[in-house]
Amino acid sequence: MTAVTALGAHSAAGAAGISVSVRGLVKRYGGTAAVDGLDLEIRTGEVFSLLGPNGAGKTTTTEILEGYRSRDAGEVTVLGQDPAHGGPLWRSRLGIVLQSSPENAELTVQEMVSHFARYYPSPRDADEVIEAVGLDAKRNTRTRALSGGQRRRLDVALGIVGRPELLFLDEPTTGFDPEARHAFWDLVRRLRCDGTTILLTTHYLDEAEQLADRVGIIADGRLLALDTPDHLGGRLAHRARVRWQDGAGAHEEVTEHPTRLVTELAVRHGGEVPGLEVVRPSLEDVYLSLLEKAAKDSGSATTEEGRR
Repeated sequence: MTAVTALGAHSAAGAAGISVSVRGLVKRYGGTAAVDGLDLEIRTGEVFSLLGPNGAGKTTTTEILEGYRSRDAGEVTVLGQDPAHGGPLWRSRLGIVLQSSPENAELTVQEMVSHFARYYPSPRDADEVIEAVGLDAKRNTRTRALSGGQRRRLDVALGIVGRPELLFLDEPTTGFDPEARHAFWDLVRRLRCDGTTILLTTHYLDEAEQLADRVGIIADGRLLALDTPDHLGGRLAHRARVRWQDGAGAHEEVTEHPTRLVTELAVRHGGEVPGLEVVRPSLEDVYLSLLEKAAKDSGSATTEEGRR
């Protein structure tokens, strides 16, 4: 049986709608607003990545959505339910993969997954889940003997065994080697095809670019930008850098019309343009520029407030 088959057909596959709706969310700690009027929607069946620096409000927001932290203001609906009042049946529709896993060092992989499956009304088959996350050869291994990457795969197995409609992935590939990361990305893509809605928080910008249908950037508890990875922050509208070489040395020109410039260079050089390179901003470039702009705007607002 293949891993794709093992995941099965999800009841929400292909469904239209909104899995998460947030309006005016506020959470304060003392006089500090960790989340400050956040508005957000996550569509059913998409992978949504929430990005931001440490202390931006990602964890607080996620914990409110999971029903583990109260809010001070705002409206929140997760799978049609206010998470502040979510009961056991509602919780059984969620899957949560935390940064740290449960400590049951003496249990085997098979025992762990089978044990957690009993918590849910309609779990996936434990053997199929183990195969799906790539731990089939380790099913009889005690968890204390697993490598860091294997432990993370076990975390994911525990998160998906309940057949969740909404899966929270918090820094899921921290400590993975490149091969393990790419294998995990394939698993996330299969879950998405299965109809699972996924909220991914990560510090790896390439991970968000590879997996997310949409990306939201949060800083100081506020949403700075929200769009597809390709269009975030007007990325495609940014001017491109065209680089080339000739007898006079290396050249670079910033232009809004790179195709036109490349055509002109090709004519000028008789076809081949030495050292030709067209560079557009990466998701990381856009992310850093948005954070820098937000920091400057915040500093300007503070200065202006001090003058009043």
